[in-house]
Amino acid sequence: MTPRPNAPLVPTAWATIGPFFPQTFFRDGDNDLTRLAPDAPQTAQGRPFWLTGRVLQEGGGPCVNAVLEAWQADAAGRFRHPRDPAWQQADPGFLGWGRAWTDAEGCFAFRSILPGGYQDASGPRAPHINLAIIGSGIMGRLATCVFLPDFAEANAADPVLSSLPAPLRPLLVARADGQGPDGAPRFSLDLLLRGDAAEETPFFED
Repeated sequence: MTPRPNAPLVPTAWATIGPFFPQTFFRDGDNDLTRLAPDAPQTAQGRPFWLTGRVLQEGGGPCVNAVLEAWQADAAGRFRHPRDPAWQQADPGFLGWGRAWTDAEGCFAFRSILPGGYQDASGPRAPHINLAIIGSGIMGRLATCVFLPDFAEANAADPVLSSLPAPLRPLLVARADGQGPDGAPRFSLDLLLRGDAAEETPFFED
């Protein structure tokens, strides 16, 4: 049978857009940047801390089973990567990269070492943690930076943070939030994937 012109079309079935990640994608300790392997003792130099928060959808609902990847400089501001001119002096006991995922409440947690500041082509970088987010319904990899409240003067001079309109800068500065389970200081920052311009987390091209 030939369909009639302009006849109503049958709706396509709704489906959530991937990617989807099984539990086996993660190992215990993947979110601990201070250890070279999940079962290894901490060997990184510097002061441990926790970074926690929630990944939220538009409207404030949790983004469940999203994957977060964190990478940062060591306590002296060096990356163990050939693109860093001083990479050979980087802390050999610091992994500098970790992966976490969000639970049913959208919560995530990383354990790391307070990063050092460093100089790059854009200027003096304040201590910060780089985050990337991927997950169901997210059409591309989202990247942002998390700054720490203990470095207010360095934050004010950071070329990335200062490139944002002043009202948006606090959205990338974590707040002190007590202590983690091991007594290390904890900082928290929620990430809103989409929402009001005054509340949505700023993301960057990476």
